[in-house]
Amino acid sequence: MPESVRLDVWLDVACLFKTRSEAQKACHGGKVDVNGHPGKPHREVRVGDELRITRPLGRRQVVVVVALAGRHVPKAEAKTLYEDRTPPPTPEEAEMREVERAFRRSFGSRPVRAPDRRERRALRKMKERGD
Repeated sequence: MPESVRLDVWLDVACLFKTRSEAQKACHGGKVDVNGHPGKPHREVRVGDELRITRPLGRRQVVVVVALAGRHVPKAEAKTLYEDRTPPPTPEEAEMREVERAFRRSFGSRPVRAPDRRERRALRKMKERGD
């Protein structure tokens, strides 16, 4: 087992980000703190380090490094690499998440497609009137 691993690699292996490049972008964007300091992708992570990850909608995830791995492991095993100490969401945060989900469901239901012949004709007519 390695003594230390790069932050971006560990975040990817622990399945906290989908890809290593996504983890690097989060580190460069100031979304990851290690022991209270900004986490750079090349920073070495050790057992016992506390990571604070800023997620969308201002949510903060707090994890403590329990084990290190430099290569990908099965997802079930990856969850044993850290201890999640994220506090439960407040009722207001839970309500905000539910509103966000409902909003995405309502607008994400229709697939985006090109206009059909009838719609193209209507668009062309509208453009001609505007000249």
